Amino acid sequence: MRISLDRSAADGRPIYQRIAERIRGEVAAAHLAPGDRLPPIRALARELGVNRDTVALAYEALASAGVVESSVGRGTFVAEAPGRGDAPRGVASPALSVLAERVLELDRSRPRFGSANGAVPLHTLIPDPSLYPSDDFRRVLNRVLARGGPDLLLYGEPQGHPRMREVLAARLREAGVAIDAEELVLCHGASQGISLAVRLFAGPGDVVALEEPTYNNVLGTLAGLGLRTAPVPMREGGIDLAALDRALSRPEVKLLYTIPTFHNPLGTTTSPGHRRALLEIAARHAKPVIEDGYQIDLRFEGRPVPPLAAQDGAGLVVHLHSFSKSLFPGVRVGAVAARGRPLEALLALKRATDLSDAMPLQAALAEFVASGAYDRHLARLRRVLRGRRDALCAAVERHLPDAALWTRPEGGTQLWVDVGHGIDTSDLLADAVGAGVLFAPGSQFLHDGRSSCGLRLSFAMADEAAIERGVAALGKLVTQRLAAGPRPAVGAHI
Repeated sequence: MRISLDRSAADGRPIYQRIAERIRGEVAAAHLAPGDRLPPIRALARELGVNRDTVALAYEALASAGVVESSVGRGTFVAEAPGRGDAPRGVASPALSVLAERVLELDRSRPRFGSANGAVPLHTLIPDPSLYPSDDFRRVLNRVLARGGPDLLLYGEPQGHPRMREVLAARLREAGVAIDAEELVLCHGASQGISLAVRLFAGPGDVVALEEPTYNNVLGTLAGLGLRTAPVPMREGGIDLAALDRALSRPEVKLLYTIPTFHNPLGTTTSPGHRRALLEIAARHAKPVIEDGYQIDLRFEGRPVPPLAAQDGAGLVVHLHSFSKSLFPGVRVGAVAARGRPLEALLALKRATDLSDAMPLQAALAEFVASGAYDRHLARLRRVLRGRRDALCAAVERHLPDAALWTRPEGGTQLWVDVGHGIDTSDLLADAVGAGVLFAPGSQFLHDGRSSCGLRLSFAMADEAAIERGVAALGKLVTQRLAAGPRPAVGAHI
């Protein structure tokens, strides 16, 4: 049956909620019966004149409530026992905050890969578990627990384990960052560090300048903090400096978030000259810069480029460091480097956020790094990643159309591909899952989730043989799309 949408009902709710409510009403009225198939996302989006992501959000909400059931390759069907996830009859569901609704909407718009077991994982930046130095780390952890005793199991300092801060400060000084242990605040990975750093300079309603495309989890973090974004386009050499100058001149823009080294999702690294120019712009407008150095230890080619924090003479840069991608995510140790009043405020925010980090893990990591075991692990990991990068670039050149463009990173675990020809990679993903290959569509790295012909491919998890299979499957799908000709455009994103 035809599903319509009353656009005159301007009650402030997101469009996806109104679509979900309309379908729920059709089910309640028995116009849609258990087992009936809902229209494909693409078809319903075209019919309603909305973005595919908006319909996908509606279907996700209905699935969470038990009204429908979805499976990759088959479609979405009315559940046999619809509504089992609803609140009991007569009991009102608690209203979520506006910020929670925004984050929920963003989260539901992300691709779900749970039903794609066995597919080639070119979508994730999570390190390959087969490369984890788990035995070496376990031995170090046992030693520090035996030596530290019960004291390590108490609450620790909000600033983090002193020895870990000393070890990390020494490494940052080797990279050119003039810093000591007292100017570091440890945290639960770079994710918590981003939230803490942003809150230093911006509050609800303020605007954060960021690269477009950018790390998708940052978009969720900013939404959850009630912040707005000022996207600045990325060019071949890095962020568009003229556009950045204009963005930072706006009084409501409070800071810049940037990933200058092994950019996520592009994989690119900016030059020293570009970094100096960026810092000059930030200094002219007196706007702080949050530098995300989450993969800075993963360079496997070319000469290292000093981080922004190493070139910062005005004290504007807050530098983030993480071990989640260079070691393993479960260690949950990141750090924020700051000076002066931002450092004082950072400590206050950390105390207000949690009571303590995991002292045993920080103590073990400190010994692991100081002993040289971390550098030995990095040497092996970099060799593996370089081989996988080469395999991925060769496979992309071999299997994707001649018009496709891609980046060639000097480190990190990801590269960006522009397949061109007007192909929406979000639309392509469902077919890719069915063909046994996963990737990250470009729309999830854009502030408004609009359609994109770009995609991110990662070589973090897949080995060379799997990379070849996955890119061959992806190339076949792109070729088929091209042969089928252009598809009707969907409505603007809502």
